[in-house]
Amino acid sequence: MFQNDAFRVLDGEECRRLLARVPVGRVVYTRQALPAVLPVNFALDRDGSVLLRTSRGSDLVRAVDGVVVAFEADEFDAVTRSGWSVVVTGRATTVTDPAEQARLSQTGPASWMPLRDPVFVRITAEMVTGRELTGAHALR
Repeated sequence: MFQNDAFRVLDGEECRRLLARVPVGRVVYTRQALPAVLPVNFALDRDGSVLLRTSRGSDLVRAVDGVVVAFEADEFDAVTRSGWSVVVTGRATTVTDPAEQARLSQTGPASWMPLRDPVFVRITAEMVTGRELTGAHALR
């Protein structure tokens, strides 16, 4: 159990600043009526949405296109017991506009995996929440 004063709620601007610092997060979605979590590399777009690059025919695209998902990224230091976690919740959509695809091909994330028929998935930041853990001390 940790002391409550070790947590600090982050505002939206802080959340976006922290998300921009890390290259990997997790998409949380539903697969066959069960919760699923997939680690992915990502980038933030200029409007604060989360961008993923994957294969058009991937299981991920089929599962998330047009539905509400969560995206979480964090950074923690076990030695100092400090770090942060940010969750973005919003609708995931496959980018289909050719001009937007061209722009994102230049500015969006590059996949860490080889892709067949690459496509971008955008998670609109409808709700952004974050917390910072600042050197919690375990209670005994």
